[in-house]
Amino acid sequence: MSLNYKNPVPLHFQLKEDLEKKILEGEYKDKIPSEREIMEQYSVSRSTVREAINQLVREGILEKKHGKGTFISFKPIQDWLGSLSSTTETIQGMGMKPGAKLVDHGIIESSDSIATLTGLNTTYFIKRIRYADDIPIAIENQYYPVDIGEKLVKYDIDKATLYDLLEEELGIKFADAEQIITSGHFQEKDANYLGISPTSCALIINRMIYDNDGNIVEYQEGFYRSDMYSFSINLSRKNS
Repeated sequence: MSLNYKNPVPLHFQLKEDLEKKILEGEYKDKIPSEREIMEQYSVSRSTVREAINQLVREGILEKKHGKGTFISFKPIQDWLGSLSSTTETIQGMGMKPGAKLVDHGIIESSDSIATLTGLNTTYFIKRIRYADDIPIAIENQYYPVDIGEKLVKYDIDKATLYDLLEEELGIKFADAEQIITSGHFQEKDANYLGISPTSCALIINRMIYDNDGNIVEYQEGFYRSDMYSFSINLSRKNS
């Protein structure tokens, strides 16, 4: 195995991402190889290996145990496709502690793409960092009709589950949702919020939620760490 020395991305970033990939794909189960083994596998220096591992430790993906090695310490979050659940509910369902940090909010003029999708020339914008067991896993950009957004921010949106506020406090009932999942990269500023490289792969979720009357309740752009978040769906093939 070798890294690309001609790539402008630093070697320790390349190594970190490759180790993450192997963890996600299950090649490494409980622990990763020793520093010496990784040095030999990738033909890199000890300092490169240590920097890659230390970053994974800082992100909560790995845990060092003195005299025993470096162990995998995270559980990827799995969201089942087929039910409309909040990020909080998904994280709780995995036995992890959900969290959020408000980054920005307020009334904004809709971009051309948002206006086309929602039919709203102005929206109430809420941007939050999402956490699982205190590890930053996602950036969520949510757009609401202004009247709904202004009611939402009267509550503690830095901590609350927005779906619970919409349904239980504002009395808005969700009827249908449309969701598209693609892949891409994080914007540099968002990657900094998550403490990861801008070249890290993101799962991008675009979700539109409607009420019983067909009115738009929320449009969301979610950017999730692909090493920490996955989607699953149950399929069956029945004989006719």
